[in-house]
Amino acid sequence: MSNNKPQIESKNLSIIDDQLSHEALAVKKYKHAAEMCTSQDIVDLCNQAAQKHRKNYDDLLNYLNTHE
Repeated sequence: MSNNKPQIESKNLSIIDDQLSHEALAVKKYKHAAEMCTSQDIVDLCNQAAQKHRKNYDDLLNYLNTHE
């Protein structure tokens, strides 16, 4: 059965998989940093960075879901 979704080459798929791992790790690290900080300004910056990396992760995952 043919699918109309574009395919991703294995090398590019590997790169995207690596980037997903990096984004997930960045989210974890920034959330941990936010928990360790006492300055609200730094906590806010860490949380903003975590949100940005979470969006990057979600965008990459959505991209993968639009391809085979």
